[in-house]
Amino acid sequence: MAEPSNLAAQAVEYWTDAWQRSILFMDVLYRRGTERNARERETAPHVLNFEFETVIDGRTLSRPVNYSLMRIIPPEGVVIDDTKRPFIVVDPRAGHGPGIGGMKQDSEIGVVLKAGNPCYFIGFLPAPVPGQTIEDVCHAEAQFIEQVAYLHPQAEGKPALIGNCQAGWQIMMTAALHPELAGPLVLAGAPLSYWAGVRGKNPLRYLGGLTGGTWMTSLVGDLGNGKFDGAHLVSNFENMNPSNTYWKKGYHVYANVDTEEKRFLEFERWWGNPVLLNAEEIQFITDNLFVGNRLSNGTIHDTAGRRIDLRNIRSPIVVFCSWGDDITPPQQALGWLLDLYEDDAALVAGGQTVVYTLHESIGHLGIFVSASVANKEHDEFTRSMDLIDVLPPGLYEAVFIDKAGEGVHSPELADGNYVVRFERRDLNELRALGGNDDEDERRFATVARLSEINQGLYRTFVSPFVQAATNEQSAEWMRRMHPYRMRYELFSDMNPFLNGISALAEQVRGQRKPVATDNFFLKMQEAASEQIVAALDQYQVMRDQAVEQFFLSAYGQPLLQTLVGLRADSANIRRRIGRDIARESVVAARRTEAAKRLASGGEREAVVRSILYIARSPEVRVADERAFGVLRELRALLPAKERVSLARFKEVVQEQNMILQLDEERAMAALPKLLGDADRKRALEGIRQIMTASGTLTGEAARRLSRVEELFNG
Repeated sequence: MAEPSNLAAQAVEYWTDAWQRSILFMDVLYRRGTERNARERETAPHVLNFEFETVIDGRTLSRPVNYSLMRIIPPEGVVIDDTKRPFIVVDPRAGHGPGIGGMKQDSEIGVVLKAGNPCYFIGFLPAPVPGQTIEDVCHAEAQFIEQVAYLHPQAEGKPALIGNCQAGWQIMMTAALHPELAGPLVLAGAPLSYWAGVRGKNPLRYLGGLTGGTWMTSLVGDLGNGKFDGAHLVSNFENMNPSNTYWKKGYHVYANVDTEEKRFLEFERWWGNPVLLNAEEIQFITDNLFVGNRLSNGTIHDTAGRRIDLRNIRSPIVVFCSWGDDITPPQQALGWLLDLYEDDAALVAGGQTVVYTLHESIGHLGIFVSASVANKEHDEFTRSMDLIDVLPPGLYEAVFIDKAGEGVHSPELADGNYVVRFERRDLNELRALGGNDDEDERRFATVARLSEINQGLYRTFVSPFVQAATNEQSAEWMRRMHPYRMRYELFSDMNPFLNGISALAEQVRGQRKPVATDNFFLKMQEAASEQIVAALDQYQVMRDQAVEQFFLSAYGQPLLQTLVGLRADSANIRRRIGRDIARESVVAARRTEAAKRLASGGEREAVVRSILYIARSPEVRVADERAFGVLRELRALLPAKERVSLARFKEVVQEQNMILQLDEERAMAALPKLLGDADRKRALEGIRQIMTASGTLTGEAARRLSRVEELFNG
């Protein structure tokens, strides 16, 4: 304890600093609210940190939507190579405003431009076009992708799509309906299996059960006169972490007001402008995704009657998720694979390539806006997209190795700061992440059934009266009075009592006297803050436990399950996607055609078959960026007339991989027939360089290489 005289001095210093910080903090809130009011008056508010030009305005399409396709204009000094694959960053429309994918220079857009790839952005306006649906948006996205491909006829590969959060499942729907259009899909923090998760965590998935299904969504849409206020969605996200929402975020700015103002205002420019959705759009989302979980089990159909089957997607899918993401946990980002495929053989037979990476700690928003993530995962995925595009079907985990680390073989063959390896995994490793048992699946199925019943009751007996009592004026009043919006308006130029706060803050900055960090009263302030955070965190734990316990108890009742039509003798309630005979016929035809070509081809087919044969050994089972780097170098040495496009090379890889799956021994025995008069020495040397780019082969891999050498020299 300090001396009384010293304590008195410290008290004066602390209260001077606290008063000044209070004025400055109030000014920050005032500026936040005032800027937010100004953005609400803009036609197309966004937080993009890049210049752009509109290519297609979605409002002009035959099925108009409030989305647009924009070309990002590269900053000065950035050179774009039009022969490289174009990227399209798709903005999430989950309640908040547009632009998060390009909010900073170190962002998804910034990474694409830095790599020299053309970049496009699909954004949206605050208000939807009357009558637009989720299907209309998917239809517009398909036209956008087609236009980008048309603008880049010389590009190596189809446009790659990056879908953040809600945009992730939306581009998956688009790709399932139009599988011929898109290149690789990158799903960043995108939930596709909403029921997935583990007990004791992921409480957001129980939300539909607390309200008895989606009838509340219908009520809010009716009260909004056919519009749904995105502020409700954003508030749900915020309520998940009360200590951050109600204390930590604001306190951090208050305690560090001299340095945190810019960062805080930058984020709030995006977070503070919730947008609107048509009631029909949000109803589709809640009925089919949040509660019904119908996307991953293939029970959604478009207006033409086509089933939206994610197995139709031909493009590689990259899933980026994190253990620190409480909105899209890894189980929800990856669980859809377990709904689609019974085993790994089914995944491979379906021709699907999936790459995933699990970050240890980054939060949901950090996946899109963190500079560290942009400079590692997004950067490496962008640079490795051509390799991802030609990976044989299967499940892979992306592993990043620091090039500067000890013992890294041939680091010069990898771009960027890391070596990326795509290591084979199986579906059991996804199951090991945790998930629901059959009883949990039955509970969620009960919610879905009850939701349909309550929805029917509401639509029949309540909705007509609510709609009759609602008009646009009452809907706008409701939106204005939402607590999320009110907190911005209370601290803005709309509050006359704060008109002088900016001038007072300017005076304070000129006389600023920050308190010393070892001040006794400042330490008391920090201790009090920690106690408040601890109390709110404890409240969160108790609340989440109560929610989960209510859900498990209420929807685990056999009587309720029986009343909604679930049979008690059902051995397994998990709804898996049904068979698609037409799709299976196409796959069978491809396998038959591949079998006929077992002894057909030339040097290119022989080399690819040999590489895949060696890579099937237990010691390898990995695709390495360095091996692909060697392949690129070898391709560059070939005469232009002998080079093939990336699309054709991908076809060769897929075909040769299927041939090896059908009968590996016969495929290798037929290898000499493919060589003919080929330059066997050159081809064999190329195989050696590619397969040893990441280090010397051992064990079964070395034995397989020796067999290939014998076949080439025989």
